[in-house]
Amino acid sequence: MSGPVTVSITRQVDPSQEDQMLAWLRAGFELAERFDGYLGSGWVRPSPGSSEWHMLYRFASQESLQAWELSPQRRWWLDSAQGFVAESAREHRTGIEGWFDEPSSVDVQDLRTSAPPPPRWKQMCAIFIVFYPLSLAANFIAKDFAADWWLPVRVLAIVGVMTPLMTYLALPWITRLLHGWLNPARTP
Repeated sequence: MSGPVTVSITRQVDPSQEDQMLAWLRAGFELAERFDGYLGSGWVRPSPGSSEWHMLYRFASQESLQAWELSPQRRWWLDSAQGFVAESAREHRTGIEGWFDEPSSVDVQDLRTSAPPPPRWKQMCAIFIVFYPLSLAANFIAKDFAADWWLPVRVLAIVGVMTPLMTYLALPWITRLLHGWLNPARTP
């Protein structure tokens, strides 16, 4: 048995066919989730009017992926898009390059109506609020126990401690705390 496999496909779609594409994607994802080993799928476009759609789907093994890719359900689904969808690139990813793929399903209707992310300057402020004190504390502590360590090793130790603290504790905490400021309610 192989490990998880992520398939990345770039498709070209006439922007005037967006509603048909969304329905087609939903149908394909619903068919795929009935297959053993299905781990999730999603899609993204570079911009709202773009003709380029990037699709991802993930299966637990090469064998489960092959069962989906050779199935009559998938063949029917692909045939149903003739005339408005063209595949322009395909990539299978396994190993480390697949680790950072989104593993969960994405409901395309929710993506069309979801709120935009906070502006980058607000994201930067939130990161600074937790990064500065953590960095200050880590360097203050390191000056006592690691002052004579070779600089690259000392920095590696500090970053090795701060990265999980930032990722799993500090950033989720500050994001919850600043939720109203980061994502203010939009007036209709």
